[in-house]
Amino acid sequence: MKPFLIQQLERYTLRLTELDFLLSREDIMADMTQFLKLSREHAEVSAVASRFARFQQRSADLTAAKAMLDDEDMREMAEEEAASASAELQSLEVELQRMLLPKDPDDARPAFVEIRAGTGGDESALFAGDLLRMYTRFAESQGWRCEIVSESVSELGGYKEVVVRIEGDQVYGALKFESGGHRVQRVPATETQGRIHTSACTVAVLAEPDEAEAIQINPSDLRVDTYRASGAGGQHINKTDSAVRITHLPTGIVAECQDGRSQHSNKAQALKVLTARIQEKDRSERAAKDAAERKSLIGSGDRSDRIRTYNFPQGRLSDHRINLTLYKLLTIMEGDLKDVIDALQAYEAAEQLAALEIGATT
Repeated sequence: MKPFLIQQLERYTLRLTELDFLLSREDIMADMTQFLKLSREHAEVSAVASRFARFQQRSADLTAAKAMLDDEDMREMAEEEAASASAELQSLEVELQRMLLPKDPDDARPAFVEIRAGTGGDESALFAGDLLRMYTRFAESQGWRCEIVSESVSELGGYKEVVVRIEGDQVYGALKFESGGHRVQRVPATETQGRIHTSACTVAVLAEPDEAEAIQINPSDLRVDTYRASGAGGQHINKTDSAVRITHLPTGIVAECQDGRSQHSNKAQALKVLTARIQEKDRSERAAKDAAERKSLIGSGDRSDRIRTYNFPQGRLSDHRINLTLYKLLTIMEGDLKDVIDALQAYEAAEQLAALEIGATT
């Protein structure tokens, strides 16, 4: 293991000793807020420190086993112990590296996935529908729940714009790298001469705000409009002005919801989307400042970038940020996004690990 990682882990061991002492003090135990805060930190630090203790023990076991290799009577047992210790050390090193990486507190939160048709007219709207299907299929495979918040359906059955809320375990952490420009190359259903067209959609993934930590919006900064919902929805949807559109006047950010059965529920959902968009704007601005100091391909917050190409004639998906190419496009469009998401998360982890190393040496 690299020395800078050992140094980081040793700090966890020292911090655990400090926390054990602090949590034994009567004044800390009397302050419930402080006690709970330190208890949460203790649980996190203890998990890392215990795995590091195991790493140190297995390192000592490996050293002892190697020392016995010259003893003919002990060689076979020593070889088995050395092999076992080496294998476990490799696994522990990967686990400890992952535990040391900075955690995004939003990773565990539900997310709003917004898909908008771009260049390409009807074909772009159809591709937006394909992307929605891909994400909802992936969500189903993960046991997540999906709910369409708002939609603007195109004449051919795709979407000019659609927003879906996805709830489940680590939703935002898995989907946050989907934000950006998605380009498709294929023969459209409306093409009579078999020519390949290029169209595009934009995707934005927003973490649903934690109500306890969400930014506070001044009600006087909001304009709330109600209107009659359109599109599919049965007998109820077109009879009342239940659809809601909320505009944040200082920023011009707009959110709407029409899929609920009451104006009250639609307003509450639209306000959640609006808050998520405002917080994402703040997040993007902070990311842009960070990127000026340390250029990063993932998490730059720049949605105008073309991040991915879906080439149907070649059956190819290319993610341009990490030079990933997969020739399994049809299964990916059916929701098999695991290889793509794993690769993006691994790249981010490598970037974070490199940043930790740089920080440790400066």
